[in-house]
Amino acid sequence: MSRFPVITDAALADLRARIGKPVPRPEPYIEVATRDAVRHWTAGIGDGNSFWLQTGIAPPTILFAMDRIVSGYVGGLPGIHAMYGGTDFRWERPIRIDDRVIGDSVLLDLVDKPSRFAKRAIQQIYRTTFRNQREEVVCVADSWCFRTERDTAREGAKYAPVAPTAYTREQVDAIARAYAAERRAPVTRRTASDVRVGEVVPELVKGPLTVTSVIAFIQGWGSLYVRAHGAAFDLFERHPALGIANGFGVPEPPERVHWDEALARAVGVPGAYDYGPERVAWLGHLVTSWMGDEGTLRRLNVRVVRHNLIGDTTWCRGDVTAKAADGVITLALRAENQRGETTALGTADVLLPST
Repeated sequence: MSRFPVITDAALADLRARIGKPVPRPEPYIEVATRDAVRHWTAGIGDGNSFWLQTGIAPPTILFAMDRIVSGYVGGLPGIHAMYGGTDFRWERPIRIDDRVIGDSVLLDLVDKPSRFAKRAIQQIYRTTFRNQREEVVCVADSWCFRTERDTAREGAKYAPVAPTAYTREQVDAIARAYAAERRAPVTRRTASDVRVGEVVPELVKGPLTVTSVIAFIQGWGSLYVRAHGAAFDLFERHPALGIANGFGVPEPPERVHWDEALARAVGVPGAYDYGPERVAWLGHLVTSWMGDEGTLRRLNVRVVRHNLIGDTTWCRGDVTAKAADGVITLALRAENQRGETTALGTADVLLPST
């Protein structure tokens, strides 16, 4: 017997009719990149670079906290699970402290995707154009989620059970040393003439992922559907399919797959897992840390390819793959866990000073 709704042709046709049309803008977590917002965002993703607050420039990936659609908020197909799949950011100018940045979105496309995870999967793609208070385009971003039927995903899940990771004292100490080395690393002034194709980007560690670190990220990012008290009941009244009864019979949002092991397994995942935008931001941190204070992140395109489970440690890695005459450097990026699995792949374009 099905516990959750399924994708119907009528619901999919209704959603296809929205392609190219403006999307009603959900209330964002923040609209203004205040110093406090920047401080909370950088703390949530583990970016300790004082450059952001000292120079009046906000980290580029703070756009995740300034818009819910680019973060994975989707409309249509009520009751069908949404798994964030990635974002392709193209920045045109920096976000400055106290800039008010507004995202306007359209549903860009719906793509039927062959899936080993579920019998049917729909890739739902949005395009969001961000403008500041001067009506200047700050960034254009395409983001996508995969919509899957929760019951069929559980029945045909491609993921084998994963034994929880247990860390030795020595392994925890090694992670602590990696964090300490990151804090001590001097800021490098990097120029295009310094860079060579094949150069390895110094790695960054993130994790081990815990429910506490998920909460820390939410404090900076804001979440999609996390509400409390009357606001929660108002949300579920407007969108009944979002209210999934917990073990006490109380409705909670599907977002709790990020800390609720039982619901995560009910949708076909081995266990609770992180928010995809967090890993995109981690790889963004890898790039901004490498490029130095005079570099400019032009593009960040990251695909989430595997779940990052509670207990996993992520190593963010990259290397230089191309160098253009105009000083634009292209990096290949990846996130790898302690089991040697790649959980995210991406590229970045960085403009460096010539000398």
